[in-house]
Formats: sequence, structure tokens, C-alpha cells
Amino acid sequence: MRVFGYRSCCTRTLLVTPVLLIALYLYAHYKLPGEAFSTKAPRLQEVRRYTFTKQRDDSMFNEVWPSDDNEAALAKTMRKNVKRGKYEKKNYDPLAGFDSNVATDDPRNSAGLNYDRFENKKGSLKEFVSETEDIGLIKSKEDMIKREMGYKHYAYNDMVSQRLGYRRDIPDTRHALCKEKKYTHRVVNTSVVVCFYNEALMTLMRTVHSIIDRTPDNILHEILLVDDFSDIEHVKDLQKELKELKKVKLLKTSKREGLIRARIFGADHATGEVLIFLDSHVEANQDWVQPLLDPIANDRTAVTIPIIDIIDPDTFKYTASPLVRGGFNWGMHFAWLQMPQSFFITENDKVNPIKSPTMAGGLFAIDRGYFSEIGKYDPGMDVWGGENLEISFRVWQCGGSMHIIPCSRVGHIFRKRRPYSSPNGEDTTSKNSLRVAHVWMDDYKEYFFQIRSDLRNASYGDISDRLALRKRLQCKSFKWYLDNIYPELTLPGKFKSHNAKAAQPMFGGRGTLKKVGKTQIRNEANGQCIEAQDMHKKGSAVLLGKCAANGKKQMWTVTELNELLLNDQLCLDAEKYPRLMKCTMLDGGQHWDHTGRARNRLYNAATGKCLSAFSETSSSIIMAICNDKDSRQRWSMTVKLPQD
Repeated sequence: MRVFGYRSCCTRTLLVTPVLLIALYLYAHYKLPGEAFSTKAPRLQEVRRYTFTKQRDDSMFNEVWPSDDNEAALAKTMRKNVKRGKYEKKNYDPLAGFDSNVATDDPRNSAGLNYDRFENKKGSLKEFVSETEDIGLIKSKEDMIKREMGYKHYAYNDMVSQRLGYRRDIPDTRHALCKEKKYTHRVVNTSVVVCFYNEALMTLMRTVHSIIDRTPDNILHEILLVDDFSDIEHVKDLQKELKELKKVKLLKTSKREGLIRARIFGADHATGEVLIFLDSHVEANQDWVQPLLDPIANDRTAVTIPIIDIIDPDTFKYTASPLVRGGFNWGMHFAWLQMPQSFFITENDKVNPIKSPTMAGGLFAIDRGYFSEIGKYDPGMDVWGGENLEISFRVWQCGGSMHIIPCSRVGHIFRKRRPYSSPNGEDTTSKNSLRVAHVWMDDYKEYFFQIRSDLRNASYGDISDRLALRKRLQCKSFKWYLDNIYPELTLPGKFKSHNAKAAQPMFGGRGTLKKVGKTQIRNEANGQCIEAQDMHKKGSAVLLGKCAANGKKQMWTVTELNELLLNDQLCLDAEKYPRLMKCTMLDGGQHWDHTGRARNRLYNAATGKCLSAFSETSSSIIMAICNDKDSRQRWSMTVKLPQD
């Protein structure tokens, strides 16, 4: 027996030893260099290999990662995320993703959602991508085509959206006091209604996942995705993407209805106590829903609106918005109103609900029964435009209230244009505005016609049912609304109104430019410096000229917002081609970063390209696909751009 035992032991040793050796090799192989036996971040090369071999659609994801010169920065980010406790170290496998316990602080764990392994892998890896500065980098002609097609179809950079994936971390933009607030009213469940028409799949799914991941399970009753008769190919694959998301229901209209009637369609299918309407290109932020629902639980006639943070359409950078409220002007255009400092007597005033005369319309919460009682939306309105003012006037005049909720924040892609028109090409905003004026504005509609005299005799359809609704609800006059809700709005002809023109969201402006220092920008390929053809003229092209020690048109000021300012007047802009434009103080075509191994390239995230001399002999300057080996893209500066 002892001999048998000895032989059995040897046999087991011979069998186990290779397994142990393989395990040790794999353990060391999947760690970063120098950390073979640590519990820190996984080896970057293996994560990179994952993106090329494990995704379902290589054409969509095979250019996720930046060039090799950024590996150290990416590895640092991964180490930082593990150090923060975001990931359960014992569960991480760089090729298989995370196991069921994805993150120690991930809401998906407590929500009881059954995500498959593929979703966990995708969610974890994309989180790293969102923190790299070169996510918008164009590295090939295919990237350029993908980027341009995104702008054509969706009016934003779909290449960046695809690289971000279904989930990403976004900054918690709430005031610090919001995290201490307690909501004492009863918990109400909600139906989130998201209508879409030809939305990019990745952007739409990121909207869905942000809602699921950041909404408590006992509050989220359902998400209703209403497809307003989309006609692009990938929408057909949406049902497959949603099959594991039990609370998400996909509905489809039988014809193109437009946003207004599509929302009525979605609300009619909802069964939650409260309706939350969201656009299809948003990202819900941390603890966004509880502050929206609490006032409604206390008063079912309250309508609540989140602060709408900005997602840049070029870079997808998430930026906080200040506290603003909604107004309008006599041209029937919505306007953002800055809050006077006198409103904020104490710090708590910055987190308490703020009365708002109107809302932007894309994002708000309302009791489902109350929404029906006050007439839903006006079904006689077409597609889009004016419905936000109509429901704002109706809520206030018919006994309800409307408040901005500072502690609820939702990011929204502010596109520079609408990528679609009405089905028949008609001006739906004008028709809808006429319906608002004739139903709700009484004699004050004459001020609208002073501005839009061309619409005085225009057709706006039958409004008899809406007039009957106003009578049945015993709604107040428009004069009452102006006197009590929006007294700041002045009448045309009395004195100049600050709302004389339609105001656009100007959230990004940051006041006076803060300067870092002055520098020339010398090209290493030909030794020449960037200068302006006319440094006083907006739109003037920039080119290369012989470097001059005291050349004013070559002396660029670096600002804290990563702008390059010339003569304290105009900024270097990359939007169409390198030129001088009015400084916007916004991320976009005027935001420059150093990139490359030596950090001597000038990269613009909005275009995804680098500043380059056209040739070693030409004076022309272009935006080109970034190439660290190309000396035409290397620039010397004595004052460096700030690092974000």
C-alpha cells in the first residue's frame, strides 16, 4: 500500500506540476511589466488584443485604442481605477472581462440585473476608453469616412460614440449638498419614455444603460423605447440588443408621427405612476431620478425638469451646466435665463427646486394621471417645435407648477442642427406656434404677430378641442401668467427686452480668458512659424512664415482653456480648416492638446486630426490624420498647453 501510495503521489505530482506552471505563466503573462505578481491593472497588450478578437463587430471597435505612445497613460488610468476600488481585483480577467461582481460601487449589482458576460466585458473596457484623451483621433481614411457619415446622419461624431461603447463614467456634476439631501416622500415608480427616429445605435444604447445603471430598481418600472418609424438598417438589430434588458420594451409607430405624437403613443402604453420623457441621446447622471420624483410624490400637479448638462457633439466630453431656467421671447422661441445672484441667498438655494416659466421640452417628469387630465400633448401639432411652450403655459395657467431640479442632472448632446426634417418638408414649428398663440395667449398673441406678421393668416388646423380643454380645466388668463410667473418678460415697444432675440444655450462660456503665456509655434520640418494672413480679420487663414523675434502676428497666447489666442482678439480654429475665429471659450475646434511620444503634435479632438504643414516647402497649414513619425506635424512651443 505504501508503494502504491508513493506511486500515486508521484503520478499526481507529475499531473499537477504542468498545470501549476501554466497557471503561473498565465498569471504573470496577464500583468503589466514589472508587476507580474501584483493585483494591479491587467497587461495592456492583452486588453488591446481583446478589442481586436472578442468584439462582435470588428469594423466598429477595432480602432478603439490610441496609438502606442499613449499606452503608458492608459495603463496609468487602469491602475488608478483599480486603486480607487472600482473593480474587484480577484474577478478581473483581461480576456473574459469581469465576473458577475463587476464593480464594488456599480449600481448594476444592487439592481439585480442579469447582464451576460459579453455586456460586462464591453462595459468594463469602454470605461477605460472614455478616460483617454485621443478617443476622437482619426487614424485612417476609414475613420474619416465613419466620422463624416456620423455627422451626416446624426449631426454628431458617431465615431467617438462607437468607441465609447454602451457605458462610461461621467463626472458627478451635482452641488456637494445634493449628496446630503434626504427624500422623505413615498417612493413612486416610473416609466421612462424615450422616443427616437434614426438614432445611432451606440448612442441610443448608452442612453438606455445610463438609465438602468443609475436608477434604483424599485423606482424604475419600465423603459419604453418608441421607434418613430425609423428607416435605417441598424435599428432592425435593436430588439436583439435589448433581449437581456427585462425592463426595456420596444414599441414602434405604424407611420412617422414625429416627436409629439410619438410621445403620446409612448405615454398611452406606459403603466408606471410617473412618466419621465427623455431624448434618445442623453446620459443620466448619478442619483438623477430621486430628486425629480420627490416633488411629484408630494404634489401630483408638479412638473419637474433636470438640469441639462452638455455632451459635446464633436468630442462627447461631458460638461456641467450652470443653474438656469426657461423663458421665451415674443417670437415664440425658447430661451435660457441666467439666475440672478440675488436668488442665491444661502448655499441651500443652489440645491432647492427653482420655479421656471417654461421648459426646454426634451427632458421632464410628470404624474401619468395628471398628464392625461391636462390634455397630454396637443395631438394637432406636427413633428416637433412649440410643444414645450404649449405644455409650459398649460401647466401654469391650469393650476400646476413647473420647477428646475438642481440635484437632478442629465447630459444631452446639443447638436448643431437637426439631422432630419418633417416628413413632408413643412415648417412645423410655425404651425405649432400658431396653435399655442391662438389657444393660450389671448390678446397677447398680437405681440407674436408683430414679429411674425407672415403667419397672421397662415393655417394652423382645428383648435376647438384645445379651447374646450382650457374651458373645462378653468385655466387662468395669459395676463395672469405674465404677472405671476414671468414678470421679467417685457412687452415690445415699452422698452428694450433682454429677450428681443431668440437665445441659444451658451452654457460653455467661462468669462474672461485666463492666459498662461506667449509663444511662437515653430514647425520642426521647415523651421517656420505659424502666423496669420490678417490677425484682425475673422476667418483669416493661418500659414507658415519666417520666424521673427518680435512678430506680432506670430505671437500666440496660450490660455487655460487650451486655446491659442492671437493679438488678444481671435483664436486658432480647426473646424473647417486652420483659421482665426472669434474665441468661443468652449471645447471644440479651438481646443488644442499636445500629443505624441514627445508631446509635440497639436491635436484637436473636435476634428480628430493634428495640425500639419502641407509640405516641407509649402507655407500652407492643414489638419491631417495624426502620424507621430511625420515631422510636418511636430511643433516647438516655449509655453506648453495645459494638460486636462
